[in-house]
Amino acid sequence: MANNPSQPADLDASKVIVTLATELKPVPSLADLASGGMSQAMTDHMVLASYDSVNGWSAPEVKPYGPFTLMPASSCFQYATNAFEGMKAYVGPDGEPRLFRPEKNMARLARSAGRVALPPFNPDELLKLIKQLVTIDKRWVPAAKGHSLYIRPMIIGTRSTLNLSISDSALLWVMCTPCGPYFRSVRPLSLFAATDAVRAWPGGTGEHKIATNYGPTLKHHQSAQAAGHDMNLWLLGDKITEAGVMNFFIVLRRDDGDLDVLTPPLDGTILPGITRASILSMATAHPSRMVLPGLSEETRLHSAERALTMPELEAWLVEGRVVEVFAVGTAVVVSPIGCIAWGEKNIVFPTFGNALGPVSKALRERILDIQEGRFEWEGWSVPCA
Repeated sequence: MANNPSQPADLDASKVIVTLATELKPVPSLADLASGGMSQAMTDHMVLASYDSVNGWSAPEVKPYGPFTLMPASSCFQYATNAFEGMKAYVGPDGEPRLFRPEKNMARLARSAGRVALPPFNPDELLKLIKQLVTIDKRWVPAAKGHSLYIRPMIIGTRSTLNLSISDSALLWVMCTPCGPYFRSVRPLSLFAATDAVRAWPGGTGEHKIATNYGPTLKHHQSAQAAGHDMNLWLLGDKITEAGVMNFFIVLRRDDGDLDVLTPPLDGTILPGITRASILSMATAHPSRMVLPGLSEETRLHSAERALTMPELEAWLVEGRVVEVFAVGTAVVVSPIGCIAWGEKNIVFPTFGNALGPVSKALRERILDIQEGRFEWEGWSVPCA
């Protein structure tokens, strides 16, 4: 039966066409991944589907990873109608791959695509396709703690015109690459607070994973590294937004001896990170519903979202309230922050050698345990099979 033109077909995983590679590529060894970050080797297969305004979404394909053809005037090139996600698969104790809170990634991708007026898709069907892809390429998922298979779903506008208009055609694909720990070793990061540019602003697109939120940051990241720092700290006035492409956290000692675990609120200038949300939830759960590894049950954590400013950081340091500062994200998981260069000042935080502080270490250990299936919690770890 022909599609009703008034009702374009939605993405449907049951219609997937699977074409397996006839020759499989070598998988990078753990030694190859020891240098940190993502491999440049993509897995054997990818997911691909296209959209047009008459027929809707095509039957999705799982096919050998490889190039595809786009018109030079495609909307994605001219007006950055691109949205993407970053998520990971991990090897569980049973040797099978699993995903971490993948429904959050699917919902965020749908929101990001909507922000640049790309065609809608069924997030549940895309998740089914991702699970199938990871299962087919499961030999690529590194079986070592702190290692994973990075998954990049992406949707782009393909309407071929130089007119600034909504793209009524699109291409959606999913590709994967193995990765080791983001940094070769745990060490406190040095941040450079940008005072001549902002990453995002109220009413802008900072809360979405779209191309225009990332490309314009590269020049400042390069400048920060040239000055001897690891990455930028992005400010809005004197308000802290993000640390590089990570969410910023600070742990403060309260007058009653408990600890506050604070991060800036989701005000539209900050990406709603899945790791960020998970850190807040786990901190709240300790010790009433979950005891974090290495933390005493007498240590009570109070997580909250609130505006954080540079002058406040200085004041809290003078008062001796700062316990530790760290950043979180899909790639890095949790990383300590040692200092921030802000104008003529160098703000130095308490550190623990080349190690995480007690709270961030406990949170990192627990989130890795959940991601890798060693600790069951709230259904966050989802088997692919």
